[in-house]
Amino acid sequence: MQRLGLVTVVVRDYDEAIAFYVHVLGFRLVEDTDLGDGKRWVVVAPRGARETAVLLARAASGGQEARVGDQTGGRVGWFLHTDAFDHDHRRLRAAGVVFEEAPRHEPYGTVAVFRDLYGNRWDLIEPHRPSAPGGTGSGM
Repeated sequence: MQRLGLVTVVVRDYDEAIAFYVHVLGFRLVEDTDLGDGKRWVVVAPRGARETAVLLARAASGGQEARVGDQTGGRVGWFLHTDAFDHDHRRLRAAGVVFEEAPRHEPYGTVAVFRDLYGNRWDLIEPHRPSAPGGTGSGM
């Protein structure tokens, strides 16, 4: 069996990234370990996440610094699933998260693109749930 454990977001500063992901997005701080020489192993995860978490990695070179905020060439790089889109959308907006668009309804669910503190693009998405047996829902 395989599973995706961590995905990396390159950040400018550990503490400002922790503040955004924990206090604004509402993630939990899973680990913050000092590795020496100014390096830390910082892992955050959405509350309720069971497998995949985010490794916040401080840029360590000019090339990495240049990628902060543009790790995916302007495409949405991360998909934050929710089962309470309206609630989370309101909460994030109230916390200052910048959404690029109004929520939209797609065949796969309700979605809106937002930017993290560095400008990386994320989807906040509530996927459609499969219908009960015999139902007509589209599922995913």
